[in-house]
Amino acid sequence: MLWTLPNTALGLLAGALGLAFGAHAQLRRRELALVFQRWPWGPGGAITFGNVILHTGHSLDTECVTYAHRAGHRHDPAIRLADHERAHVYQYMALGPLFLPLYLLCGGISARNRFERAADRYALTGRGWWPWASDERRPGRAPG
Repeated sequence: MLWTLPNTALGLLAGALGLAFGAHAQLRRRELALVFQRWPWGPGGAITFGNVILHTGHSLDTECVTYAHRAGHRHDPAIRLADHERAHVYQYMALGPLFLPLYLLCGGISARNRFERAADRYALTGRGWWPWASDERRPGRAPG
């Protein structure tokens, strides 16, 4: 968690600003994150910074569609948003300060981004959060 502390600090700052506008903080051990729910800005959904998740909704346990499904590439079953964001927490914990530059280099928020595909894969199967899995059918496991 120390490795990703700069990212977590950014999330804590954004979350603290949201508290003044009605956001609520909740520690979620399963996600290894502090979740700010009802975060007042953004187009909807959630974004992760280190061990902080900013979520515009009331519960991170809601269902959503995968990026590939939304883009019309595949028809996937619904996933839990909490599972998708937990994969990003794992990615941050593995890559630390390298996460954001690599994420942006891979295309940002889109279906073609390997980080988002890996997070969707993890949410669908419980495995495969690592964005550079050599075989997407046999992806890596969650840390620790």
